[in-house]
Amino acid sequence: MPAGSAVARLILTDVQLTRERAWETLTRYTASEALRRHALAVEAAVRWYARRYGDDEDLWRVTALLHDFDYEIHPTLDKHPQDGAPILRDEGYPEEVIEAILSHAEHLDLPRDTPLKRTLFACDELSGFVHACGLVRPDGIDTLEPKSVRKKLKQPSFAAGVHRDEVYAGAELLGLELDEHIRNVIEALRPIAPELGLRTAATADTPGAA
Repeated sequence: MPAGSAVARLILTDVQLTRERAWETLTRYTASEALRRHALAVEAAVRWYARRYGDDEDLWRVTALLHDFDYEIHPTLDKHPQDGAPILRDEGYPEEVIEAILSHAEHLDLPRDTPLKRTLFACDELSGFVHACGLVRPDGIDTLEPKSVRKKLKQPSFAAGVHRDEVYAGAELLGLELDEHIRNVIEALRPIAPELGLRTAATADTPGAA
């Protein structure tokens, strides 16, 4: 790569590693509303943990938003997320973001040796599952409790695409009891329930509400 290109990439990384830029990248490659909502859910959960740990909130949000950015164009394990990595490099995203995204994929068998990597993996499947639980409840996740989520986890036909083993492994990776991790993710998602297409107690009886 020419030296000028390398410098330009460093400038892009330093100046534009923002949530807004990540959202623009995500929506440019992802048209599916369901995938966008999944990205928002994972972002909210990962951000919650960034605050808990006192870590870099912007870095963690960007990583979470982009973790499946290429899924629509690379929907198979031989391509996702590994074929998305060069795209992110060309767009100027730092290796810390890219390595964390790659590490969330079980089939790549990469080490999860940073808090960000562990948190992204732990929040990915569970955020999707909590979201699914909220979609079938009259008040979304307003009154959702961990015991209800655990009960649903034991029903293979419910949200069948969610890998239960990764949900359990994620909590263990964070060193948390499953109920605590579930409770944290629910708390993280509640403020953005409308963005996720979930009903709330306030809209439960409103005709036409999500």
